[in-house]
Parts: sequence; structure tokens; C-alpha cells
Amino acid sequence: MSNPDSFIDEVTEEVRRDRLFRLFRKYGWIGVVIILGLVIGTAWTEWSKSRAEARAEAFGDAVIDALDHGTPDERREALAAVPAETGQSAILGLIMASDPVEDKAATLAALDKVAADTSLTPAYRDLAVLRRVLVAGTDLPVADRRSALEGIAAPGSPYRVLAEEQLGYLLIEEGKPDDAIAALTALLQDQEASASLRARLGQVVTALGGTVPEVSGG
Repeated sequence: MSNPDSFIDEVTEEVRRDRLFRLFRKYGWIGVVIILGLVIGTAWTEWSKSRAEARAEAFGDAVIDALDHGTPDERREALAAVPAETGQSAILGLIMASDPVEDKAATLAALDKVAADTSLTPAYRDLAVLRRVLVAGTDLPVADRRSALEGIAAPGSPYRVLAEEQLGYLLIEEGKPDDAIAALTALLQDQEASASLRARLGQVVTALGGTVPEVSGG
């Protein structure tokens, strides 16, 4: 390379560095702001996580203390007094609704309250619906139980397979064993069915006179 070419290259490189320096002086603050934002965001996330964990621990301790009370009425009263946030209120409602033998009406009322609370996630509401059907049992007409279960048995619903299991049992209750065998056998082969659910379904299908198909673990 000739000296003139080398000189031109050096000048060009110097111009590039000068432009880069000017750009950095003009816009470099943006990078500083981004870095500060990342640092502050990380710190906020860690603080929020720590705070959430502390609230969860306090809630858990309060629930345990409430459950230590003697009679069911005393436990329900103590649980009702536990401070709870939105998601925690749903859990609290389900805990309060876990003693149907002592007071079935109160249990159903507590579950209705959770199921009707649109501020809660579908997981909480669907669980309340499922438990309500189980608690109500034959006190609730088959048509009403089927309607409630079909509402939480849609694809993607968190308790779909459990709802479909109960729908299969309704067919048994209606005196339709062949339909029940078909429905429960199909559910037994569902990839979302747990091992314990499959074992339970296999026993029911066998008791009905059906044949349990071989299924791979899910």
C-alpha cells in the first residue's frame, strides 16, 4: 500500500473515532439509563420476591394457628379472621369449606363464594366448583352436577381430567355402564391423567366389566 493510501486510511479512521466519540457524548446517557434501569429492576424484583415470601409465611402461620382451635366452629371463626390477599382468600375459602360433615350448608356457601369471585384465577374457581359437586353429591340433581362439571372440563382447564372422571361416574349413577366404561377408558388413555387417576379408573372399569387397555406412563 502506498503512503498516500495509508495516510487516507489513517485520516478516515480518525474521522470515524471522532464521530463515535461525538455520538457517545450525545447519546451515551441512554446506555447509562438502561444499565441503571436493569440494576433497579433486579433490586425491585428481589425485594418484591422477599416481601411476597414473608407475606406467604405470615399467612401460613396464621392459618396453622387457626386450625389449632378445638371445635369446627372455633376453627372457622379463627380462619375467617386471618388477613388474606386475593389469592390467599381463595385458599382460605377452600380450607374453610373442608369440613362438610360438621356443616354441609356452610361448606357449600363457602365454595359458592370462591367459585363466584371473578377476581380469582380460574384454577381457584374451578377447584371450588369441583369440590362443590363432590360435597353436594346426590343432594344436587345429576343435570346440575353435569352442567357444573362440563363447565370446568374444557380443554386447557386445570381440573379437566378430574371433572371428566366425575362425569363418567355420573353415567354410572344414571345406570349407563357401557357409556361409563367408554368414557372412563378414554380418560384412562389421556396423556394428562396421572398415575393415581389411571389406577382409580382401571379399578372402576374392571368393576363394571370392562377391559383396561395397556397405556404408557404420562
